[in-house]
Amino acid sequence: MRKQNSLKLAFIIIISVLLQSCFVAKNYKTPVAETANIYRTDQILDSTSIAAVSWDKLFTDPILQEYIKEGLSNNFDMKMALQNLLAAEATMKQRKLGQLPSLNSNATWIYEKTKNSNDFNQYELSGNLSWEADIWGKIRSSKRASIASYLQTVSVQQAIQTEIVASIASTYFQLLALDAQVKVAEKTLINREKGLETIKALKSAGIVNEVSVKQTEAQKYETEIILKDLKYNVTIFENTLSILLGKSPKIIKRDLFENQIITANIKVGIPALLLSRRPDVVSAELNFRNSFELTNVAKSHFYPSLTVNASGGFRSLELKDWFNTNALFSTIITGLTQPIFNQRQIKTNFEIAKVNQQKAYLQFEESLLIAGKEVSDALADYNNETEKLVIRKNKLDALKIAADYSDELLQYGMVNYLEVLTAKDNALYTELELVNNKYNQMNAVINLYKALGGGY
Repeated sequence: MRKQNSLKLAFIIIISVLLQSCFVAKNYKTPVAETANIYRTDQILDSTSIAAVSWDKLFTDPILQEYIKEGLSNNFDMKMALQNLLAAEATMKQRKLGQLPSLNSNATWIYEKTKNSNDFNQYELSGNLSWEADIWGKIRSSKRASIASYLQTVSVQQAIQTEIVASIASTYFQLLALDAQVKVAEKTLINREKGLETIKALKSAGIVNEVSVKQTEAQKYETEIILKDLKYNVTIFENTLSILLGKSPKIIKRDLFENQIITANIKVGIPALLLSRRPDVVSAELNFRNSFELTNVAKSHFYPSLTVNASGGFRSLELKDWFNTNALFSTIITGLTQPIFNQRQIKTNFEIAKVNQQKAYLQFEESLLIAGKEVSDALADYNNETEKLVIRKNKLDALKIAADYSDELLQYGMVNYLEVLTAKDNALYTELELVNNKYNQMNAVINLYKALGGGY
């Protein structure tokens, strides 16, 4: 009898495996994305891209390199991303075993006392096995969905790393730029104090009046205010960089702004590279794949499910007979379940799954367009700042000469003092803007690097 049951179970399993040829789930195909004109650039596009350069080769300052390493180890966003990755990995491992049967053990003792004072005892030690045949691909689609979800979490972690590398580099360069501006303001303040002494001497000589003295004093005070604001900003950016490094605010060790040079070739590469390099685009495509597989899962619920449940063990009324061969029992239950009416839940879930799949596809297309825009913006920003840098240098040279001439002409009464003040103010603000211009150019390179998917 038991042999016949075993043969029947084997027959059912073979039939269920053969039925898997009726697999209804669709096979996933990577969506075709149009990337030909996604950039606005005059570059001749080829496979060369700044994104292919590792961050330690792009940022050559050894102090900055150490900060980036520290940030990638200690930044709280990175730590949380790692925990999310571990959770996704655990889910993926569980889903990979979805086609295996579940097995449970059970030990029970039943005691019953009747009205006639007759005691009843039953002892049982058993095992239960349950298995569902993956006829329609539900379990396989669910497994592939979990793998896509895991890989999506990996892409999110890569996106966070890219953002951290870019943020640390940008904040570091901004801090160095502020240091350079502080030097400009301090040097200007010294000159303003000397200028105040000079203007007082000119007043004593009758060349200028008290109004000119007070205007010079006001100009000196204005420089002191600028210096105060710059030093305040230094503190704020030191605090910001400290948080990016995962530690409390403190003074940041750093190099000089004039020593910073980014020598990488500013090339964007062919747009199709975004599909493999940009973590957010990769994540969006994996999200679409996950939704696609979940649609397969939802569709499989329309079809019958075949389950096999088996149990066996020892059952006896006396503990001493527990492991007696007469106490041995086994049960096999097979079932084929076809949903008929369940308040439209299966159809609703399938329709929602299809809608979510379409939304995921639209999000993928949007992520690619956004990536193209960010690359175009960063490239335009770099070109703009590079061109302005040349013009601003020329402007500063002209203003410095004008300021020097105005001091000489003032002593001979050939210009009014307002013209002198204006020339000096313009020279100061232009020199500060020049430093900011250089920083903007470097930051545009960082933004382009990030937009192309570099940094991990």
